This record gives sequence, C-alpha cells and structure tokens, in this order.
Amino acid sequence: MTDSPPPPASNPAPKVAIAVIVLLLVLVVVYALTDRSAPSSSRGIVSAHVVQIAPRVSGEVIDVLIVDDAVVQAGEALFAIDPRPFELAVRQAEANLETALQNVDASGASLVAAQAAVTQARAALDNTRAEAERTFRLEERGIVAKAQGDQARSAVAQAEAALQSAEANLESARVQLGPRGRDNPAILGAEAQLEKAQYDLASTTVKAPHRGVVTNVTLSEGQFIGAGNPALTFIDAEAAWITVDLRENQLQAVNSGDPAHLLFDALPGQIFEGRVQSVAWGINPGRNSQDGLVVNQPANRWFEPARRIPVRIEIEGGMENWPRRVRVGGKVHAVILADGDSGPIAWLARGTQRLRSSFSYLH
Repeated sequence: MTDSPPPPASNPAPKVAIAVIVLLLVLVVVYALTDRSAPSSSRGIVSAHVVQIAPRVSGEVIDVLIVDDAVVQAGEALFAIDPRPFELAVRQAEANLETALQNVDASGASLVAAQAAVTQARAALDNTRAEAERTFRLEERGIVAKAQGDQARSAVAQAEAALQSAEANLESARVQLGPRGRDNPAILGAEAQLEKAQYDLASTTVKAPHRGVVTNVTLSEGQFIGAGNPALTFIDAEAAWITVDLRENQLQAVNSGDPAHLLFDALPGQIFEGRVQSVAWGINPGRNSQDGLVVNQPANRWFEPARRIPVRIEIEGGMENWPRRVRVGGKVHAVILADGDSGPIAWLARGTQRLRSSFSYLH
C-alpha cells in the first residue's frame, strides 16, 4: 500500500495582507479622529510682546545704564541723552515767561514752580495709565491676579489726584497775577513753551515701560540718536504665550478655552497645562498684485500644501506659572484637547506626548 502525499501547506500571505490592510485602516481612522479631537503640532513658538525702545528727543547718548539681556523693572532708567540743550531750552522758556509777566507787573516764581509740578504730574499720569491699561488687558484674560488690577486702578487714581492738585496750584498762581495776567495770551503761550521744554528735558532719560528684558543693546556713549529711532529691543516679561499653526481641517472642534498640554524643548520631560486663548481670523495667503490686478498663481504641484491658521495658547494660571527658562522664539509641542481631557482619544494623545517628552532629552 503506497503512502498518500502530504497535504499542501497553507499559504499565510492572504491572511497577512488582510491583517496589514485592517491595521492600516485602523491607523487611518485613529489618525483622523485624533487630528480632529486632539490636534497637535511640534512647531509651536514661544511668543511675547517685543517692542523697539526709542527716545522721544534727539541727542547724544552720554550714559548707557543697562547691559545686554538685563532684566529691568518698570520705570528703571535705560540710557540718558545729553540734557544740556534741553536745560538751556527750559531756561529760555522761563526767561520768556518772566518777560511776559513783567508786562503785567507780576512775579513768575510761583508760576514757574507750579508749571513744573504740573508737567511732572502729567508725565507720571501718562506712564501710570499706560502701565495700568496693559495690566487691565492681562487681567481680563486671567494672566494677572485681580489684586494686581486693583493696585493698577489705585495707582491711576493717585496719579490723577496728584495732577489735579498740581493744576489747582497752577490755577492759584495764575489768580495771583490779577485780571490782567490770568488770561494774557503772551503769558499762556510762554507757559505752553515752558511745559514743552520741561517735558523734553524729562524725556532725556529713557526708562523701561514695565518689567521686562532688554536685548540687542548696541548703544554706546557718544552715539547720536534721533527721536523715534529704535535704540534697543524690549521683551515684555509679564505677557507671553504660545503660537501654534494648525491646518484648517484640524480646527473643526477647536474653541477658545479648550485645554492644552505643552512640551517645551527647553524643559524636556515636563508637560505644562495651558488653554486656547484665541484662533486667528485670517492669514495672508501670499497673493500678489501687479498693475492693479491679482497675479495668477500657476498650479505646479500635485497637492497644494494645507493652509495653517495661528492658534494662541496661554499657560494655565497666568504668568505666575510661566517657566522662567523658556525663551522667546523657543520651540513647543502642543496638544489641544478639543473634546476635553477624558475619553480614549484624549488619553492616547496625552500618552503619546508623555512618551515624546521622555525622548526630548535626546534632541
């Protein structure tokens, strides 16, 4: 009796192919769900208010009072311009006022002193209001505590009261001139000239608008700088955020207030909580015009790149929780949990970011 041939071995290739296809379909579905419910990007940027500090008056720099990358407080002197031309202008304005007063046979000593007090009080109020307005905007967004906003309101009220008191003293000094001098056009013109000269003199010392960092300091003593020309760069230390560019189809469920998780390259292994503050309403698509008409953009790609919209994210708890080692322009990986912190998609996105944070020590 002859042995029967062994049965042919089954081919596993179809099963493997089906398994691979099913796995790919699952990955595509998970990617699509994650992209909508928990959009992420590794190209986030640390942003802050960056302004160019420029003097109000022109002149020669006689003293640079800060060093590059120094932390400065509000009102701290940054650099000084030669005050001598402006001191002479004040003296000239005072002499002009004295001449105008002599025509009405009155003394201008009290008037000059009162005018100087008004100029100082008005400059102080302008600075206090500018700082307070900034604090109020940060308070509305929850970046600073309400107590800090109350302090700003109190400071404005005190500065307004000081200006009112100085103006009352000035009016009293005018009354002492008598009916011939109080409304005399020559005297009023001389007062205005004196106030401008005093204001210009006070502007020869350039001060920090609020707490921040000065960088790109290229000033040196003896350098002449014109009014309005940038002298150094100032970075606001009290207002920073993260800007993340997301594709348009990632923004379907993203709204202001959505929680976010942030991983800074400067702080590997640490994940910070944040919140979506706003989504930009528009971008510049790069369309050019020529001779009053829009230039046609030839389609030379198979697939047009996706447009990306900036999303602004702020640290939870405001600037008190801001990591101090993070620098403006630094890189951030951000995950926005558009459907909340719970659910399998949120857990998957957070777990992936946590795994990424472990490897962030290596690159």
